[in-house]
Amino acid sequence: MQNPCSPDERAFRADAAKAAFRLAEAEERFRLVGIAWPIVLVGITAVDGTEYGLRFDCAGYPAAAPTGRLWDLERNAPLAFGSWPGSKGGRVKAVFRTDWKDGTALYLPCDRVSREGHDNWRQETPTMIWNPARGITQYLEIVHELLNCGDYQPPARAAA
Repeated sequence: MQNPCSPDERAFRADAAKAAFRLAEAEERFRLVGIAWPIVLVGITAVDGTEYGLRFDCAGYPAAAPTGRLWDLERNAPLAFGSWPGSKGGRVKAVFRTDWKDGTALYLPCDRVSREGHDNWRQETPTMIWNPARGITQYLEIVHELLNCGDYQPPARAAA
């Protein structure tokens, strides 16, 4: 059993206590749902008011980037593909890919799993590469921006 006071968990909790994270919570952009280290659950609000859950594996945080996947917070299980964010064909579709790693990681440069084999991302998207100094807030801000951009659409099941 991992020590609840491990250095990586302490670092995560310190980042979640920083002003940027707390401001985002106060503005209801995202919220910390729970921690069962190294697993962290966060809810992120989309422009239409839908809250999407993210389940992060934060082992080795912050030196190692977390990896996140969409999560059904009510069922405590992976979010069904039919409930994933929709897209008009642009950036949202490129990140929320059900065909990438079977939906177990978001296709983002700041994601530990997705970054593997994508050395080109360092030059193509340098601001989205994991930055330990910015911590989890960096990852959450990127996802929040996607869920609030013009390309976002509610999931197909919600529109039916």
